[in-house]
Amino acid sequence: MLSTERLVLRPVTADDHAALLAHWTEPDVRRFLFDGAALSAAEVTETIEESASDFAAGGYGIWLIELGSRAGLVGTAGLRPLAESGLEIFYSLAPGAWGHGYATEAAQAVVDYGLGFLGLPEVLAEVDEGNTASVAVVKRLGMTPYAVVPGVLGLMTRYRATAGSL
Repeated sequence: MLSTERLVLRPVTADDHAALLAHWTEPDVRRFLFDGAALSAAEVTETIEESASDFAAGGYGIWLIELGSRAGLVGTAGLRPLAESGLEIFYSLAPGAWGHGYATEAAQAVVDYGLGFLGLPEVLAEVDEGNTASVAVVKRLGMTPYAVVPGVLGLMTRYRATAGSL
C-alpha cells in the first residue's frame, strides 16, 4: 500500500473487478488508457491476475486510488513494462475526480516507489500527444521527453524520470 497526503493506493484485487470494469469502460477513461477500446470482463480479470503476479514477482502492478478519508474508486495507477525499455507509469482517474491534482499526487507516489523502494534506474511514461492532461502531469513530475513513437491514436512522447533528476 502507498499513501499520500490525500490518497491511499492499494493493490487491486479480484474484489475490485466490478469497480474496475465500470471505470475502465467509461469512454473518457479508456480514450487514452486503452486507445478507446472497451475491456471485456474477462480482460479485466486477466489484468487483475497479471497485476497480482507482477506484485508477487517484481513488487509492482496496479494500485486502486482511493481518497484517504473514504473508500471508493478515484482511479488507478501502476507500473507496467514498456516494450523492452523498462517500467512505465500509467494512471486513470474517474471524470468526477479530474481537476483536483489526484493524478499528479498518485503518479508521484508511484514514481517515488519505483525509484526508491524498487531501486529502478528510471521510470518511464508514454503519453499520446493529444492527451494534454497527462502531458501536464508528467511535466509536473519533472519527467523529461526522450523519444517520439507512433501509437494507435497518433504520435506518443516517451518521458523518463531518474533518481538523480527528481
